[in-house]
Amino acid sequence: MPLLALPFPVIDPVLIEIGPLAIRWYALAYIAGFLFGWWLAKRLLATDRLWAGGKAPMPPAAIDDAIVWAALCGILGGRLAFVLIYNLDYYIAHPAAIIAVWEGGMAFHGGIVGAVVGLFIFARRNSLPVLPLIDLAAIVAPIGIALGRLANFIKPELWGRVTDVPWGIIFPGAGPDPRHPSQLYQAGTEGLLLFVVLLIIARSGGLKRPGFLAGCFGIGYGLARSFGELFRQPDPQLGFLFAGATMGQLLSVPLIAVGLWLVLRSRRAAP
Repeated sequence: MPLLALPFPVIDPVLIEIGPLAIRWYALAYIAGFLFGWWLAKRLLATDRLWAGGKAPMPPAAIDDAIVWAALCGILGGRLAFVLIYNLDYYIAHPAAIIAVWEGGMAFHGGIVGAVVGLFIFARRNSLPVLPLIDLAAIVAPIGIALGRLANFIKPELWGRVTDVPWGIIFPGAGPDPRHPSQLYQAGTEGLLLFVVLLIIARSGGLKRPGFLAGCFGIGYGLARSFGELFRQPDPQLGFLFAGATMGQLLSVPLIAVGLWLVLRSRRAAP
């Protein structure tokens, strides 16, 4: 073992196992993220002063069904994007593995698209404004991202590149060299830091301009993800793309562009 390296803190990826039933940290991260998002979104809707005109655009009870649409479509979009973009050859050879979501393998950019589509359908079916719903989702999503990255670390998967920093970790299955704990970097930047920034913006009047928070999320997540990719080992089946870029960085470009468009569009709305 290199002198400047930390051993991986081995944690059983299965939290509780009762007979054939196994509750994994990976699944628990998703559940906790959705529950927290449901709670916080209802709290924000119950605070009328945060919204334009001093009145929330929908009752807090609307979140009860909206979160189901966002969760199901988000998971479907994330899994579909991972299968099609990150590992298509493998899943063509092993089609039964496509539904094994509990084993990992979600593309967050695809999850964003899926969740937005789900919220759009829900809003249309219930005659609710779309952008405020997406703004709420943007605020609460980073906590789910942070928990998901922690689950990546526990598994372990999606580890970082080889490094000589003193906090480098030797991950099981990643060879003898210490690597960046990039999952923790991403949990801190894409998750906790982005959540704090978006919550401050929301409580400072950001929700009074529909689409502004969603745009800030697109910009913030795209930049944070691109930064995290500098330390993360690219997926072996893809490797580096042109000019040393990774797929995560490439997919973040349109996300940042859409975020900028939403911010500029929202600035035209009356505060």
